Amino acid sequence: HDHDHDHDHDHDHDHDSPSYLTYTSGVPPMPISSKLRLIDPKREDIPSGIWPVFRLMDENGRIRTSKKDAYKFHVDTMTKEGFRHPREEEGDSSDNYRNINALRKDLIKQYPQHQSIFEYSDLFHPSSTSYTDINHDGEESKNTLLRCHRIMTRLREMDNILLNAQRQGRISFYLTCRGEEATYIGSASALEPEDVMLAQYREQGLLMWRGFTLEQFTNQCYGNDLDLGRGRQMPIHYGSRALNFHTISSPLGTQLPQAVGVAYKNKLDVLKMANSESNHQIIKPSVSIAYFGEGAASANDFHAACNFAATLKAPVIFFCRNNGYAISTSVKDQYAGDGVVSRGNGYGMASIRVDGNDVIAVHAATKAAREYALTYIEPVLIEAMTYRQGDHSTSDDSSQYRPLEEVAKVEEEADPIKRINLFLMNQGWMSEEEIEGIVSDERQAVLKALAMAEKRPPTKLDTMFEDVYQEMPLSLKRQEDELRKHLKKYPDKYS
Repeated sequence: HDHDHDHDHDHDHDHDSPSYLTYTSGVPPMPISSKLRLIDPKREDIPSGIWPVFRLMDENGRIRTSKKDAYKFHVDTMTKEGFRHPREEEGDSSDNYRNINALRKDLIKQYPQHQSIFEYSDLFHPSSTSYTDINHDGEESKNTLLRCHRIMTRLREMDNILLNAQRQGRISFYLTCRGEEATYIGSASALEPEDVMLAQYREQGLLMWRGFTLEQFTNQCYGNDLDLGRGRQMPIHYGSRALNFHTISSPLGTQLPQAVGVAYKNKLDVLKMANSESNHQIIKPSVSIAYFGEGAASANDFHAACNFAATLKAPVIFFCRNNGYAISTSVKDQYAGDGVVSRGNGYGMASIRVDGNDVIAVHAATKAAREYALTYIEPVLIEAMTYRQGDHSTSDDSSQYRPLEEVAKVEEEADPIKRINLFLMNQGWMSEEEIEGIVSDERQAVLKALAMAEKRPPTKLDTMFEDVYQEMPLSLKRQEDELRKHLKKYPDKYS
């Protein structure tokens, strides 16, 4: 390992910082590093032994120094590449509530070795525009960190309530992301609106960050007349063209080569624009990002996508959320190698492993990956280590294949929402009472959206045959006629 020349200040909590990380029983512990380092096998040697996991915030909600790091890097990616520059300071409209600029400066003073991360992180800068879905005392807020906390809480409450709604028979299916909230909110907050997202099925948090409303979520799960998908998909198969989020499809891995195509097309459009003198259309360079579980990394599409992306030099981010289980199959039975991140080397792809329950670290890693992909016009692989606290879906009973003690231990010691709660409390930004109030408010908002969706009528039958062809062919018209005759013949069977 490289020698670390950081001169860390003494902190009382250093002795509480772990040196190794593991969330799933029986998995070899991974060395922790507080240095953000993307490893590109074409430009440097890959780590020896088990790949390190980047973490900035420990379970106690405190920023870690490098004293307890089990893996030491000499420099981080931001220093090494030199493409990261501090953002210009913007006005903070939240001076009377929580001053995010003051917090950033205070953290830099306490932890100078992490200065570049705090200066560049969007979480520690006010937004350029107000967030319409959070407010303080009736006023819209620009505080990105507080919105991050609020959306993570909202996501947890929506999952809890919609899961219960399925158990009550009110919706047919549901799938939670309990315990993985930091992976989605951390990464989504590091991307730009023009970056296209292609998800697997557990990533509702991405849409929530981009502004998908509780009403839109519940309308989709009910398949009512306001469902953007017109009732054609089973619950949780969300999509939004306006938010650059491709509609979820059930087969695993299909989104991976599609994401490469999206990135490659954008790359070609940017090159065409740059070489054209008459084209006045402005196309922003952007990335696509594909989310998938470690189980999907065993699918053929994963390998095809990685090879296409590397050889075509497509600016795509492959974001693997390693939550310990592919339905009932533990990672112990999925692979014999060092997780998923180590596979990037075989494709000549820059890669990083991050603690997926540390929202600050996930944000920083994703932001660095985006910058890297656009700087070199190459793909990047992120492996976020997290843990699926809930069942795979409402069709699953995880107590049949993993010990309840394992789940309880992670819930108690490594929950991502508890971690961000503790961070805000440590900074004097939140009290337990305030956090309980936010949870209550979000719960009521979800219940209200659920009740509204439940009262809506179903999608009209006509929509079943629309949108497939610009002009309906005779074969489809024949099917529609047959269906209507069938319904007319047996009206008592359909209501």
